[in-house]
Amino acid sequence: MIRRDYILQMIEECIQALTQIRLLRQSGRWEEARQAVDAQCEKLATAEARNLAQLSETELLARLVTDQPTQTVRTRLFLLISLLQEAGEIATAEGRVSEAREIHLKALHLLLDASAQDDANGQPAFVPRAESLVLSLAGAPMPVRTQVLLMRHYESTGQWAKAEDTLFSILDATPKDSASLEFGRAFYERILRQNDATLMAGNLPRAEAEEGQRELEGRAPTFAS
Repeated sequence: MIRRDYILQMIEECIQALTQIRLLRQSGRWEEARQAVDAQCEKLATAEARNLAQLSETELLARLVTDQPTQTVRTRLFLLISLLQEAGEIATAEGRVSEAREIHLKALHLLLDASAQDDANGQPAFVPRAESLVLSLAGAPMPVRTQVLLMRHYESTGQWAKAEDTLFSILDATPKDSASLEFGRAFYERILRQNDATLMAGNLPRAEAEEGQRELEGRAPTFAS
């Protein structure tokens, strides 16, 4: 059995590596920062960050678990997410915009998948928050798949207004998809079971939620056509 102190040592090493990378990045030493990120990515998943971003989440997880104790996989996943965020920031600073976007999207997908199976508030402090990755991706529409993952994250964390905003972005992107309409209907059925105080805490008062539900139903003929 992997001892707890082994996991703590791994986390400490993760933080040290990330601190070094961030110092290099913040001082504008992009090449050194990129090399440090890629060295850590090679150690974790046998490929540079830009190549890892082209793999599916399943392929990435397979690399993380190969010949590794099960108890360490969660920590390794969080480190990879953090490294991808750093790689994306470096690519942005160097003007490699499309590469940065691809890397940030992959980091966000991995993070949202992990958050769906875990308490986001229980993740190590070095792990980026979903909001910071979303901010890095601002300026261009997100793929619908990403928006679906993000909406589920917002709902699971009680961020009802953000979930609703994301829902309507999905509906705008899929105007002929009846499955999107049903997805929205199910969302409103779930949140309207919440009490008023809970809805207010998520910045979506009941009256606004009901108004959103009516707007959704007003779109139904378009989706049916």
